[in-house]
Amino acid sequence: MLDKIAEINGSINGVVWGMFGLALLIGTGIITTLLTKVFQVTHIGHWWKETIGSLFKKEVIAHSKEKGSISPFQALCTALAATVGTGNIAGVAAAIAVGGAGAVFWMWVAAFFGMMTNYSENVLGIYYRRKNANDEWSGGAMYYLRDGLGAKKGCKWIGKVLAVLFCIFTMLASFGIGSMGQVNKIVANVAAAFDVKALSSINVFGEVSLYNILLGVVIMALTALITLGGLKRIASVAEKIVPFMVVLFVAGSIIIIGINYDAIIPAFKAIFVNAFKPEAFVGGGIGGVIIAMTNGFKRGVFSNEAGLGSSVMVHSNSNVKEPVKQGMWGIFEVFADTMVVCTMTALVVLTSGGLEGGVFNVKTGEIAQGLSDATLVGGAFNEVFSWGNIGQRFVAIAMFLFAFTTVLGWSHYGSKAWEYLFGAKTTVIFRIIHVCTIIFGAVLTSTLAWDISDTFNGLMMVPNLIGVLVLCPLVMKITKNYVDRNLKKKDVAPVLSYKDAENVEKETVTAE
Repeated sequence: MLDKIAEINGSINGVVWGMFGLALLIGTGIITTLLTKVFQVTHIGHWWKETIGSLFKKEVIAHSKEKGSISPFQALCTALAATVGTGNIAGVAAAIAVGGAGAVFWMWVAAFFGMMTNYSENVLGIYYRRKNANDEWSGGAMYYLRDGLGAKKGCKWIGKVLAVLFCIFTMLASFGIGSMGQVNKIVANVAAAFDVKALSSINVFGEVSLYNILLGVVIMALTALITLGGLKRIASVAEKIVPFMVVLFVAGSIIIIGINYDAIIPAFKAIFVNAFKPEAFVGGGIGGVIIAMTNGFKRGVFSNEAGLGSSVMVHSNSNVKEPVKQGMWGIFEVFADTMVVCTMTALVVLTSGGLEGGVFNVKTGEIAQGLSDATLVGGAFNEVFSWGNIGQRFVAIAMFLFAFTTVLGWSHYGSKAWEYLFGAKTTVIFRIIHVCTIIFGAVLTSTLAWDISDTFNGLMMVPNLIGVLVLCPLVMKITKNYVDRNLKKKDVAPVLSYKDAENVEKETVTAE
């Protein structure tokens, strides 16, 4: 049965992650970047000040008293909880193992343009959000597909159909990237770093050990305790764990890279050179470049989720009213996820032990004996922190925190999709189903769990990016309005919500 699933998944994956999907993904990022006049660069000082530079402002970090609403910082942490996951550790390692060092360059490219894709998603999310039956904010691609794209002449049913498809794909993705893929890597790393022979030696079926199943059950129980409490509880946990885990992992990575300082420049050289001239194990000529590019883009999206339309569902719960302000948190989210955390992981893998004799051989693509893409980063940490297997255990704990918080974040994403289809009063049903799927991540093979996650990502990406592309002019209008009011100090009316625009139109018609 698993072979049949793999065959079907491979066929779908080849379409959504073929030239069409990649062109749509990067093309949308390029268009949003150009239409906003390269906002991520031209206004870098402003968005930096309004995001990480505002963390000591009460209105940014104070908990919101509004029902179903969270602070901008909680929204960021919950979004990062869902994005900073196994893609930042095992995903980067897998991209390098398949696409060579050059895959890292294409991850950077995807992230650079993805900053503005994520920005646009969040701007549209705030603009088109509304209160649900529980008096909580609800926003996401399904709303700007229905009310934005659907408002275009002749597009009413197209918008509605794409909104429904997006919700279906989001729920499927929450079982893949947001459950099975994450748990699979947790179990692989914990089982390798904290092996319990009495349990791992007992195979329940095939090569699945009792230890793996018990780990899956424990993760199920922890997830249920948090996610069944709703967004407020998820956000409360995320804001405590995310800053701690990111700082801890980056600090550990800097130590590894610092010790291997003589390999830093060669590593960067390999990244840039191999992006356009891959090593033999990747493939020669244009075929090798496409392999490196594809793996870089896929793992980049798996890591930062720009283009999926996922994190907008939690950003829309922020208590801010200004779409651009939350959009800037989206830019920082991609920057922190890929430009910082993923780059640290890549340098750890490439510099540990040298480029041709460490845990990964850049020239041949060989992984050190006893390691796999799932445990490659742990092996790199063990090169320095070898006493008592402490390096691998540190990464296993980091992987657990990264992946577990991703499961929490995606539970919220899937529940918002379920809410759109079946109503806010029934979302607890989805959360229970989501918790139950965790056990499958503990028993599936690493490759299959990863491939399924890739496919679900691609499926949900397509309708979302169609919506973002069509509504690009609106994003440009909202951005210009914000810049005029806040940076150029012009006296113009704010553009904050599509409801405001509807009211203005009604007033105009009445006056006439």
